[in-house]
Amino acid sequence: MSGGRAGGGTVSGTAAGPVAGAGTVPPGPRRREALGLLRRMARNRLEVMTSVAARYGDVSRLPLGPRTLYFVNHPDHAKHVLADNAANYHKGIGLVHARRALGDGLLTSEGELWKRQRRTIAPVFQAKRINRQLGAVSEEAERLVARLRAHSGHGAVDVRKMMTELTLGVLGRTLLDADLGAFGSIGSDFEAVQDQAMFEMMSLGSVPAWVPLPQQLRFRRARANLERIVAQLRAERLAHPTAEGDDVVSRLIGAGGEGGDPAGMRDELVTLLLAGHETTASTLSWAFLMLDRHPEVREQLHEEAASVLGAGTPSLQDMHRLTYTTQVVEEVMRLYPPVWVLPRCAQAQDEIGGYRVPAGADVLVCPYTLHRHPDFWDRPEVFDPQRFAPGRSAERSRYAYIPFGAGPRFCVGSNLGLMEATIVLATVMRDLRLVSVPGHRVSPEPMLTLRIRGGLPMTVHPQR
Repeated sequence: MSGGRAGGGTVSGTAAGPVAGAGTVPPGPRRREALGLLRRMARNRLEVMTSVAARYGDVSRLPLGPRTLYFVNHPDHAKHVLADNAANYHKGIGLVHARRALGDGLLTSEGELWKRQRRTIAPVFQAKRINRQLGAVSEEAERLVARLRAHSGHGAVDVRKMMTELTLGVLGRTLLDADLGAFGSIGSDFEAVQDQAMFEMMSLGSVPAWVPLPQQLRFRRARANLERIVAQLRAERLAHPTAEGDDVVSRLIGAGGEGGDPAGMRDELVTLLLAGHETTASTLSWAFLMLDRHPEVREQLHEEAASVLGAGTPSLQDMHRLTYTTQVVEEVMRLYPPVWVLPRCAQAQDEIGGYRVPAGADVLVCPYTLHRHPDFWDRPEVFDPQRFAPGRSAERSRYAYIPFGAGPRFCVGSNLGLMEATIVLATVMRDLRLVSVPGHRVSPEPMLTLRIRGGLPMTVHPQR
């Protein structure tokens, strides 16, 4: 595998191409280009990251106003930042500022607080417990098929919106042992929180929270409603404990002592639900779009789903037999990773790829560009689920593909997300075809997750 582009190399500084002198400054745009770069970042962040990686190589330096970003785009460098030297890299630019919107949940917390939260939540995502949730996921998938079927012959439906409703329903049942549909507008509340978190990230928290911008007013209303919902979930669980006591609400109550900590529960539940439902909803939306654009893949997935699932409810064994469907999900997450960027902040001076990274530096790992790195992916822009066929990835670097992050902060809900995406995709494609609306332009929107901008209108048709 190469390293022959400018800036290539490994963490130790060795490379197949030119080797940077130890401790030198990475290449990148000149500081006088910062204003133009900021404008481009505001318009199209993915285009900027892609062009910078292509022009400057696997380690580059981006002057953005008062900040300088160090962008690393090589599996070895991702491994160093996210795993090998993870203690030196705390959550970075953007996520720190998003704390004002999200609070101190797993996504934004650090140190002992994060370790305590992770210990509390991790048992909810253990494989044995997640496997027991297969029935709930399947039931929600069948309900989705019924809702979609009702739209057949009646114009387009917003698939992104329906995937959001689905994933919130799944998370409510599997993590909270609760029906989130009973709370009405919770989906739009989460969208308001995500919009505010992204606003905080892009403005670096420079706009005071009291400024009555329409977006900030919408966020305040949404946050108040979410706090009310969390308080109701807490009160109901205290009044009616579950037999197992292994859902998120029960564990948060137990970890916080008698009655739990309402503020801590709010931050943790908002973070888990926002991150959990939005990532899977985005993956499924992109998957249905890719299947419509690639009919040969769609037909192969349909044949597998019909053969494995039949007309019944899938079992755990069926889940493991949906090998091609799983490959489709993995390829979708390669091209459109739900978490498209992983910002970090160096606590102490470091060296990556032979380049000096000063203490306090903002460091970015971008799965979107890493998953399209031409040195590690053949025809990286082509949608090809076969690249994840058994044996095809044996020689590929483990850190060339990180849709769930890596290291200590690897996504705790990855198993549930994969199960949900695979089961839902197979169940829908067994019975239905979703077809894009002619002329509708689809573009990615890099928010906290990489979602489809403005929704995804598609028409629903029965399988032939």
